[in-house]
Amino acid sequence: MSLESAEVELQTILGANGQIAVELARELHRAYTEELRLVSRNPRKVSESDVVISADLLDASQTAAAVEGSDIVYFTAGLPAKTELWEAQFPTMLRNALDAARTAGAKFVYFDNTYMYPQDDRIQTEETPFVPNGRKGKVRAAMSSMVLEEMARGDIPVLIARAPEFYGPGRTQSFTNTLIIDPLKAGKKPRVPVRDDRVRTLIWTPDASRALALLGNTPDAYGQTWHLPVAEERSNYREFATMASEAFGQKPGYTVVPRWVLSAAGLFSPQVRELRELLPRYKHHNRFDSTKFTSRFPEFAITSYSDGLAIIRREAETVPAN
Repeated sequence: MSLESAEVELQTILGANGQIAVELARELHRAYTEELRLVSRNPRKVSESDVVISADLLDASQTAAAVEGSDIVYFTAGLPAKTELWEAQFPTMLRNALDAARTAGAKFVYFDNTYMYPQDDRIQTEETPFVPNGRKGKVRAAMSSMVLEEMARGDIPVLIARAPEFYGPGRTQSFTNTLIIDPLKAGKKPRVPVRDDRVRTLIWTPDASRALALLGNTPDAYGQTWHLPVAEERSNYREFATMASEAFGQKPGYTVVPRWVLSAAGLFSPQVRELRELLPRYKHHNRFDSTKFTSRFPEFAITSYSDGLAIIRREAETVPAN
């Protein structure tokens, strides 16, 4: 689909300031529509023609006003990693967004993560059951279930697009960026959480956003859950940290941070404490399968780890350190 071949639609991004949303806005503008509405408490334009609307998604009337007239609504909202905040706000934000999309008669695209999946060695597919570990996992399971219920209701077209752990450029926030990429940017040795011999599936954030835009603009993608596309290469953290070091022109080497150290760090660091419920998954292989997507969209170009790391290195060379 392209701007030349498709009717221009108004597409709205709820939660428009994060890395995924920024890349999504860029891709939608490039390939699908110039009618873009970016919604958050403090939205910023990505392209000059973007319309920005300040709205609090906790307020149903503000959310409805922001969505009114939309053809497609993307929910990419995020919150700081604070359990109480997630429990108190995330379900309300999503419910308001779903209600607003239903009232507007808009298609709804829900960007999801894997917090609700079992933290074990099984290969994760779209049929993997929800077995959340910890309070954040339970919040995400409840939110995904809410979207599935809306999908089953059938009043509006709905799809779920799910991504594993991120790595990427810009302001990408993830364990991998924080422990491996950010130290390398600072000329320091990367760190690996828990074990270095377990396979980790990582998704390049621009790929996630491009795929999200593609799904949102593919009519027969609705009514389904999709795993967003990941590189076929299976890399453990030892291999990934080595690739990252080489990309930054540094001698390969890293420090493995044991689980007990990360758990103990939670006593002093609120940020680490809020992520401790995810640590069990780092004991196991994490294999996220996106065969369904790649079979449906064989032309989609997926960024390899080596290419992604090279892009991050070039970006680090051109963007001054803060």
